[in-house]
Amino acid sequence: MRILIADAFPDHAVTALRRDGHQVAYQPDTTADTLPDTARGHDAVVVRSTRVTADTIATASGLRLVIRAGSGTNTIDCEAAAGRGIAVCNVPGRNAVAVAELAFALLLALDRNVPDSVADLRAGRWDKKRYATARGILGRRIGVVGLGQIGLAFAERATAFGAHVYAVAKPGRSQHLLDRARAAGISFVDRIEALADTCDVLSFHVPATADTRRLVGRELLARVRPGTFVLNTSRGDVVDEDALIEAMDTKGVRAGLDVFDGEPGQSTGTIDSPLARHPNVYGTHHIGASTEQAQHAIADEVVHMIQEYERGRLLHRVTPDTASLQYAGRS
Repeated sequence: MRILIADAFPDHAVTALRRDGHQVAYQPDTTADTLPDTARGHDAVVVRSTRVTADTIATASGLRLVIRAGSGTNTIDCEAAAGRGIAVCNVPGRNAVAVAELAFALLLALDRNVPDSVADLRAGRWDKKRYATARGILGRRIGVVGLGQIGLAFAERATAFGAHVYAVAKPGRSQHLLDRARAAGISFVDRIEALADTCDVLSFHVPATADTRRLVGRELLARVRPGTFVLNTSRGDVVDEDALIEAMDTKGVRAGLDVFDGEPGQSTGTIDSPLARHPNVYGTHHIGASTEQAQHAIADEVVHMIQEYERGRLLHRVTPDTASLQYAGRS
């Protein structure tokens, strides 16, 4: 296969694909604007954060497979891909621990005011009185919204710190998930409003869908307690940013955020975000999955997925079954 890797990717995985006989073009500096031309002549495209637009789908006439080297696919025009018989796949679960670790790091940072303390020390200011007022995590009530692999991993870490963890009960969950939730000490409530009413921390681990868009809005934030911590390491459009700023200004809500509206479409750039600049926000650069461990695990799975595709099996497909496998077996 002719494979374009249009984002940073571990060297060992690029080598493995070439060793399997594929023609691999490794171009990690590709952007959404340059991808349509760059993708021409390739059978498969592998991306992380680079957007795959309808323009790319229309221009790359030979394209048959798009793999998102991560869990979400909101950066890919899946409808356009499905319309042209292009299979879109993701790599679920391999980055769950990394994202959960960052979410918990943001929680600890908020509780202990770590970024502000570091900034004061670097500026030569000593203010032990200000930074000796943390509440601690032990005994806190933490609501986890979204109980997939990442949400479960976050809940397990919160329980290990002695927090009481709650999630919304939903029908149809697997017995394996329920057993893992029980082992993590998760208690269930009927509705997300109950989490907002009773929890000190709300941590969001949901996909970007029509149902989750602006989930953290004025209605939900009106219910939270003053001083509640809001964590979002999922997708920027889960949060109504104006509503969150209002809640921070009026209720002392504080937020740990890894994702924002209007993020640059590439790894470097500028962002004009009133939310990111707010003093009640500790933010990071959409790096939840960006640990060496997670990226190696994802890359290894991408290699495995391409090997299976060559054998006629399409793993982790998110587009309909009509997506073509006509290139399977072709080198």
